[in-house]
Amino acid sequence: MTAGGPQRSSREQILRRIRAATGRDGPAAAPGAGPDYVAHADYAAAGADYVAHADYAAAGADYAAADAEYAALPRDYLRAHHDPAEHDVIALFAERAADYRAVVQRVPAGHVPAAIARVLTAGTFVVPAGLPPDWLARLPADCPDAVLTGDDPPLSAQALDAVAGVLTGCAVAIAETGTIVLDHGPGQGRRALTLVPDFHLVIVRHDQIAADLAGALARLDPARPHTLISGPSATSDIELVRVEGVHGPRTLHVLIAGPA
Repeated sequence: MTAGGPQRSSREQILRRIRAATGRDGPAAAPGAGPDYVAHADYAAAGADYVAHADYAAAGADYAAADAEYAALPRDYLRAHHDPAEHDVIALFAERAADYRAVVQRVPAGHVPAAIARVLTAGTFVVPAGLPPDWLARLPADCPDAVLTGDDPPLSAQALDAVAGVLTGCAVAIAETGTIVLDHGPGQGRRALTLVPDFHLVIVRHDQIAADLAGALARLDPARPHTLISGPSATSDIELVRVEGVHGPRTLHVLIAGPA
C-alpha cells in the first residue's frame, strides 16, 4: 500500500514493478471514465473493452511514479570482486577454467594458427561461419589430416555426433568463474554445434575476459541466446561417480589468445 493510496494485490505490485523496470507505460485511461480511473486491458476478453476500477483513484500518477521509484533504488552493492587494475584476470580465468578440468593454454595472438594446428588431429571438425580465416591458415601444412566442414545447411544430430569436434570463438569469458559465454554470433554457430560433438576447441581473446559476472553481462546483448560453458560436460550419480561427456563435449580445450 502506498501512502494515501489503494491497497494492491501481490500480482498488481509485481506487474507494476515489471512495467517500471521495462520502461512500459501504465495502462491507458478508460474512454469516458475520467482521470481517476485506470483501464485494464487484461479484462478485454471478459466482454468489455475496458474495466474501470474506482479503487485506483490517482493510479495513473502512481504508475508514473514507479519509474522514479525504481531509479531511486540504492545500487551501492559490490559489482566486482576483482579489479582488473589490481588482478591478472587472464591468469585467474586460466586457473578457474582449468579447475573445471578444461585444457587451457595461453598463446600469443600471432601464434593462434599454429596452436590450433597442434591441437587438432585427424578427423572432421565443424567450423561455424564467421570464424577468422587466418586462424585456420596453418592447418593444410601442419595438420593435413584435419578436415573442416561448415554447418550450412545445418548438419543433423547424427552428423554432428560423428564428427571429431568443433572449433569456435566466443562472445565473452568470466575470470571469476572460469566460464565461457557464447551468444551464437559469427564464429560461434548454433547451440547444437557445441553440445553434440565430443570435443570443443574454443579461442578466447584476452580482451574478451571480464573480471566478474556483472562485467560480462554488461558486454552481452540480452536479446541474443546465451550458452555458458564452465569446463567439459560432467555429471555424477548418487555415489558421486563423475561421468564426463553426457550433456556436451567430453573435452573442452581453451586457447587464450594474446596479448602480443
